[in-house]
Amino acid sequence: MTISMYAASVPVLTQMLDSLSDVLHKAAAHAAAKNIAPEVLLQARLFPDMFPLLRQVQIAGDFAKGIAGRLAQTELPVYEDNEQTFADLQTRIARTRDFIQSIKAADMADSETLEIVLRPGTPKEQRLSGQNYLLHYGLPQFFFHITTAYDILRHAGVELGKKDYMGRY
Repeated sequence: MTISMYAASVPVLTQMLDSLSDVLHKAAAHAAAKNIAPEVLLQARLFPDMFPLLRQVQIAGDFAKGIAGRLAQTELPVYEDNEQTFADLQTRIARTRDFIQSIKAADMADSETLEIVLRPGTPKEQRLSGQNYLLHYGLPQFFFHITTAYDILRHAGVELGKKDYMGRY
């Protein structure tokens, strides 16, 4: 039995975006309960050379829409990266979720062999099959930023556990 590219992407991305949304709700509540300025959490990072929470959430969303959109060969929505609050991040997650859920399984038919061309921060481009892009680049990048956002908040004292990370499945 094989798994479709759609089944390996859109439901997984949706689950984790929903989880990220829930984690951010808990972070906002934590900030309010502990009288912490929300900006403190939004700008928190694990190490000086890493992006802060706000940017981790933006990048996770970018990978979610990039994965789904590229595999469906559809135009990706462009976001301005101007979020400043937990509410702004919730709006961005909702917009991203709406976009990826607008993609249907048929839109990704035969995307396993689709050629995806990447130009990530280097002058050299990389060419990957759709399947390799999903499994070896897109999903690992997406999970890295979701996990880092979770870890930043956990390190900052927000009461989170594995159930929060996994979300509803």
